[in-house]
Amino acid sequence: MSDRTILIVGTYDTKDDELNYLAEVIRGQGGGVMTMDVSVLGDPSAPCDISKHAVAEAGGHSIQKAIDGGDENLAMQIMAKGSALLAARLQAEGRIDGVIVLGGTMGTDLALDLCSALPLGVPKYIVSTVSFSPLIPPERLPADVQMILWAGGLYGLNSVCKASLSQAAGAVLGAARAVERPDRTRPLIGMTSFGKTVLRYMVALKPALEERGFEVAVFHATGMGGRAFESLAAEGAFAAVMDFAPQEVGNHLMGSTISAGADRMTNAGRSGTPQIVSIGCYDLVDFVGWQDAPARLAGQEQHAHNRLLSSVMMTADQRREMAQTICGKLAGADGPVVLILPLQGGNEWDRPGGPLSDPEGLEAFIAEIRAQCPANVQLVELDAHINDPAFAETALEVFDGWQAGGALRRA
Repeated sequence: MSDRTILIVGTYDTKDDELNYLAEVIRGQGGGVMTMDVSVLGDPSAPCDISKHAVAEAGGHSIQKAIDGGDENLAMQIMAKGSALLAARLQAEGRIDGVIVLGGTMGTDLALDLCSALPLGVPKYIVSTVSFSPLIPPERLPADVQMILWAGGLYGLNSVCKASLSQAAGAVLGAARAVERPDRTRPLIGMTSFGKTVLRYMVALKPALEERGFEVAVFHATGMGGRAFESLAAEGAFAAVMDFAPQEVGNHLMGSTISAGADRMTNAGRSGTPQIVSIGCYDLVDFVGWQDAPARLAGQEQHAHNRLLSSVMMTADQRREMAQTICGKLAGADGPVVLILPLQGGNEWDRPGGPLSDPEGLEAFIAEIRAQCPANVQLVELDAHINDPAFAETALEVFDGWQAGGALRRA
């Protein structure tokens, strides 16, 4: 008897040998296998557990309609929709414990939809010819997806691609055996931040919230951290969020590739999750350190954080635009929103006399927040810095009021 079952997904008409090899490795390690064919034109050498016909029907069409459309992109989107729905159903029914999807650009496009349909904690592996590629936008990546480059595997098996395939097969089975799924017995608070040298509120807030019976997950707001935060917010996984580090909003606004997607700072509001928000590192735009700065930031002073990451300080006009964008995103929220505005600054470096101090820029941002703050947002101005104890104390006062009044979301 196998202890864990892995769903193997791919186009069995063109990648039959590779997909069957994955199954052999998983079975050889004592795992179970379920197979799903997402081909359109051809057929596998042997029937799969879930046929391409079943996948297409789940996607709202027949295989023949997908073929008759004459567009391989639209055909694969049909298969992506169907495979995602079926995979989610299989997982919810307890019939699979993890998934591995194999493909080139077509298969990867499908794999991203399929893996996004599975909850956090379900092992998701994509073996792709474009792993780690800039072709993949951050908003398409599930919070805990794993990818491995399908090296040397464009056509047929060989010792090079077997090294990639066998690693992936072992990894997904090992993950399915070892994973500790999120424990939802305690309500979860989602918080965004950077490291303690820049933003410090979580040092006080995390233990205080835990004493109140909540679990706290702090997300590093450098693109993928914000993406994971948004993915969970969209699921309604949080009782409340403390979104205190909106820098990814500015990154996206200014054209940086370090982005959590266009929907950053919107999914908690869409799911009705209560939000306490603030301005941590609002004035900085991060970009990939080994690339040129985004065109909108050309000529502005840069600071190299390390070889991977550099930052640019926003001008006063750019800060006004950032304020407008934040307020616009919060205006669409269905749940309660409190914006805590620390009037003395939003990161450790912008304190008076600090290396990034810009009183005029800060005042321009504050004035625009005041002018643009939407009616559904309670603006709390605080004559303190975001790293002062008063900030964390104010956030807790808001939170405690919500808890006492029954406003927190029940996941």
